[in-house]
Amino acid sequence: MKHTEKELQELKEEVSQMWKLVLSQLEKAKQAFLTGDVELAREIASREKRVDAFELKIDSDCENYIALYSPVAVDLRLVLSLIKISITLERIGDFAESIARTLIDEDGDKPETQITEELQIEKMFDMLIGMLSDSFVELESENTRLSGKIMAKDHEIDMLYCQSFDILTRYLQENPTRIRCGLKTILLLRKLERIGDHCNNIVEEIVFYVDAKVLKHGGNK
Repeated sequence: MKHTEKELQELKEEVSQMWKLVLSQLEKAKQAFLTGDVELAREIASREKRVDAFELKIDSDCENYIALYSPVAVDLRLVLSLIKISITLERIGDFAESIARTLIDEDGDKPETQITEELQIEKMFDMLIGMLSDSFVELESENTRLSGKIMAKDHEIDMLYCQSFDILTRYLQENPTRIRCGLKTILLLRKLERIGDHCNNIVEEIVFYVDAKVLKHGGNK
């Protein structure tokens, strides 16, 4: 293995480690939210600094690689993609921590199980975890055959988010004393919808690296 190839493998391994950490954060955010486990939420918040540290190190290491080796073609696409993926993973980590913070700062305004089920919040969490897991497999295998499936999940999450407004409007009309809870629930759903967008962005970066195609903004260059 050439020296530059070894450096590239090390960069990919750093991103893989960060990815596993962020995936774990998201899985624990789901568990903490559904069970109301405040201790688990505190663990998520305390691990956020590790996510941030990964992003800073990957960014620095990728910049150093470009400066030292002046990569071109597929190697350059890989490094550029790894920089953007690490930034996006850090944002997903931020959302996972933010969900945990709502439990840590809980004031007793947690939505009832019935409305949580009607909004399909657990399903949204599961789909996001699936998107993040599948895109990890794509990068590891350097095969983009799962891209369409992952992006379809993002569209489904967007639909669930849009439907939530009618569900919550009806719920709050019937339970006007729960307006604060309703607003907090909308904020949670918005975070889940944004995580879906970020997972979609990761897929676009992998397709750019592997297939040299630009999917961003509907492009196909």
